[in-house]
Amino acid sequence: MMKVRPAVSDDADYIARFNQAMALETERKHLDDDLIQSGVRNLFERPDYGFYMIAEFEGIPAGCLMVTYEWSDWRNQLFWWIQSVYVQPEYRGKGLYRALYEKVKQLAEEQGDVCGFRLYVEKENASAQQVYERLGMQEAQYLMYEEML
Repeated sequence: MMKVRPAVSDDADYIARFNQAMALETERKHLDDDLIQSGVRNLFERPDYGFYMIAEFEGIPAGCLMVTYEWSDWRNQLFWWIQSVYVQPEYRGKGLYRALYEKVKQLAEEQGDVCGFRLYVEKENASAQQVYERLGMQEAQYLMYEEML
């Protein structure tokens, strides 16, 4: 049985481990334990930044995602950015991400000031791109640039 719920601070260890696994799998990056733990916990202390959702399979946390907010002055509403998406390999193909995404869409509709969803995905991650497209998302016309401080 699958259940999707808002994450609580007691889920922080799972979320941090999921983030480490995702970074290693997709980018071959090792995330520092202390830094990722404090980063995850900080979001729980700053709900104005966003929130996490957890997908459980038979009572076991099996996946998660994070939503952060971007104000759009063009639309006078928010975009919700979907980030830190991870489903443990043994639970993939069971609809966990679909359930997470559908719950996020439901919450956005209930909130009423969300104009859409955005996410970024590695250019080479074709399987994730296919999942997002099957759920109705489309590739955007924008490239992403960044400068780290």
